[in-house]
Amino acid sequence: MITSVTLEAAATPTAPALVLRPWRVQDVASLVEAAPDPGLASEDDGLRWVRAQERGWAAGVRFGFAVLEAARGAAPARLVGNVVLKEVASGKASAEVGYWTAAQARGRGVAPRALEALTVWSLEAFRADGLERLELLHQVDNPASCRVAAKCGYAYDRTLAAAPPAYPLDGHLHVRRAA
Repeated sequence: MITSVTLEAAATPTAPALVLRPWRVQDVASLVEAAPDPGLASEDDGLRWVRAQERGWAAGVRFGFAVLEAARGAAPARLVGNVVLKEVASGKASAEVGYWTAAQARGRGVAPRALEALTVWSLEAFRADGLERLELLHQVDNPASCRVAAKCGYAYDRTLAAAPPAYPLDGHLHVRRAA
């Protein structure tokens, strides 16, 4: 069972390195400030969400990572997003990935670098359990997610019909297979 992992994405000429690590209770205030989800509007909401991430790790079915810009000099690491591997099960050939990026960090390559780190780790860590493919889903009105998927080698597979209320719009399914 995987209890904790820290991943890294290298710095670029224009952006600092990223550190991906499991969510912690200490992240709640930063989470509430950074998350684009209106369901994370209060510290109580944030705490419930972080506890759910911890339960996912403990059960071995959901691996959520806080994405932090690495500390520089005296400046502390800063929360810039989230990536997650979900629906993992031994013997199951596919799992799903997801992510979000804080508004102030968009357009700086955070999502593709974090997603690529998660993808490489996932396909290696769960290969022996039968994982062969990762799926990325997003609404059709999110072209930025199409670009992130393409940058990370997730090929467009098909358009999925809307399923309200959880999925009010059609969505794109992108797939990346193990090499």
